[in-house]
Amino acid sequence: MENKIGLDGKITVGSLLIALGIIYGDIGTSPLYTFKAIIGTKEISEILVLGGVSCVFWTLLLQTTVKYVWLTLKADNDGEGGIFSLYSLVKRYGKKMIIPTMIGAAALLADGIITPAVSVTSAIEGLTMIDSLKHISPVPIVLSIISGIFFFQRFGSQKVGKVFGPVMAVWFTVLLAVGLSQIIHYPSVIKALNPYYAYELLTQYPQGFWILGAVFLCTTGAEALYSDLGHCGKKNIRITWGFVKTCLVINYLGQAAWLLHQDTPFLEGRNPFFEMMPEWFLLPGILIATLAAIVASQALISGSFTLINEAINLNFWQRVAVKQPTETKGQIYIPSVNTLLWVGCLMVILYFQTSSRMEAAYGLAITLAMMMTTFLLSYFLLYKLKWHKLAVLGLLSVFGVIEISFFISNIVKFKEGGYITVFVGGVFFFIMYVSYFGRKINNQYTKFVDLGKFSGKITALSMDNSIPKFCTHLIYLTKANRRHEIEERTIQSIFAKKPKRADVYWFFHINRTNHPYTLDYEVSELVDDKVIKIVLNIGFRIQPRTELYFEKIIDDLIANKELNMHLKNNGSTKYNPGIDFKFIVMEKYLSVENEFALRDGLILKSYFMLKRLGQKDEQAFGLDKSDVIIEEIPLVYQPLRSFDLKRK
Repeated sequence: MENKIGLDGKITVGSLLIALGIIYGDIGTSPLYTFKAIIGTKEISEILVLGGVSCVFWTLLLQTTVKYVWLTLKADNDGEGGIFSLYSLVKRYGKKMIIPTMIGAAALLADGIITPAVSVTSAIEGLTMIDSLKHISPVPIVLSIISGIFFFQRFGSQKVGKVFGPVMAVWFTVLLAVGLSQIIHYPSVIKALNPYYAYELLTQYPQGFWILGAVFLCTTGAEALYSDLGHCGKKNIRITWGFVKTCLVINYLGQAAWLLHQDTPFLEGRNPFFEMMPEWFLLPGILIATLAAIVASQALISGSFTLINEAINLNFWQRVAVKQPTETKGQIYIPSVNTLLWVGCLMVILYFQTSSRMEAAYGLAITLAMMMTTFLLSYFLLYKLKWHKLAVLGLLSVFGVIEISFFISNIVKFKEGGYITVFVGGVFFFIMYVSYFGRKINNQYTKFVDLGKFSGKITALSMDNSIPKFCTHLIYLTKANRRHEIEERTIQSIFAKKPKRADVYWFFHINRTNHPYTLDYEVSELVDDKVIKIVLNIGFRIQPRTELYFEKIIDDLIANKELNMHLKNNGSTKYNPGIDFKFIVMEKYLSVENEFALRDGLILKSYFMLKRLGQKDEQAFGLDKSDVIIEEIPLVYQPLRSFDLKRK
């Protein structure tokens, strides 16, 4: 479903439907549980109901409309959005961006475990309102639906994704119609849009401030508006948000109207969303709500795949298998992440059992993500859009107060189950921290040498017929981003005890760009037809296919007569037209000679442990095993310098 729409192209009904189907599942299903969570077990009163709906309205206006739809969508990275895109835009302006980015991304991933569970459970629980189905347990049905969603990820969502837009269009129409049906009878509820009622709730109602933890549920899907920018375009998002926000506000007002005219003082487990519906529409309403919850789950899972893929390409995550189930650009499937989210969702459902208990634990992690986005956004406004410091400080203060208030009000959820998402988010953060800083330490102890000093010796080896020929093209993957440099260990590999003689030596450097879909290369011939360095520039959303790229580069060079192969049909011999090449991939392992400080030891040992669990380099870079040779070399980081060894 993740088709990339022309970002500045023509706005069509189709593009608007796609936007509805992709990005509004999470925030669009929030009426299923938000007001139910606000009321909870408290006595229904005018100050609670009107204050609650007023808080919801102003949260949607300030947090979603102003911060995300107006401000954050300005931070598009070649049309792409999300916290990693924002990080790529601002990381050059300071060294304090890495940790906030990791926290935000980890919180979003943790949110991906509980959102499908709470959305689907809230929808299925509506079945218990039907007399003949009162005594059924929603849990087995929810487990089956969630398992089905995750099972079908491997086939891609392109076909079923075509119905996501119409499903969400019907869903929002239902929200609008059901809400209006109550407002028409009790129009005085509209006065709740006055911010005074929100102020009254927060200052005069007992424990009023802590109700913000439930109010926050209305905007948990706001991050998706930015994360899916690249799939919908800001124009489509801004136009559809006007419709979506209207439907949401009308529905919340409708729920408030229904609550204020009940004979019973407590909800007693009922859901005002379904209670508003006429009896004849209840079953179709539950079905539509379930479909909307499935769309919300799908969007969040796809978003998690995209997030991990970007994390891998930015060195924030260990490499894992990434598959493309369809030809649709941007649509990916990550089996390990799919399994992780699936197991996490099942555990959440089995542990909490009911949506009410899930609501109590929901929202704590996502407040952290929003706070981190605000922090990074301030750098974007200051350095990229050149806003005045006072204007940026003012906005930062406003949203800082709002989000810190939401965070504090959500802290009480920690003991009610929020510790689960915090723990999961902490695990994700640990993986990112170790992956990034472990790689950084690893790279610090990589010694580079001047390739030019060895070019003559390499040429001599290439022409020395007394040495058995290793292959025609020998390709080393290198981290050296300077034209004349190469790793010392690469030179040692070429001139090993059994030297590797080849006709052409290639040094292949993959450069991850800050732009999402860059794909080009640069060629430097240090020795004509003998020593060639390639810099491959790849965007952070592209999965490398290094072997295919190499073959294409050779074809281009031969076609342009830049490479004198002396070969027919690009082949190495007259007997086989295929190109004879070998990739050398060097893998480090932690030497037993090291003596670590506590922090460095923990990071490096964890890094190499995660590396063993992750995808191998040859798979990650798109290399065929038959054309790859793995050379293992020890990493000596802090060698043992003194020891007491005596002759007996």
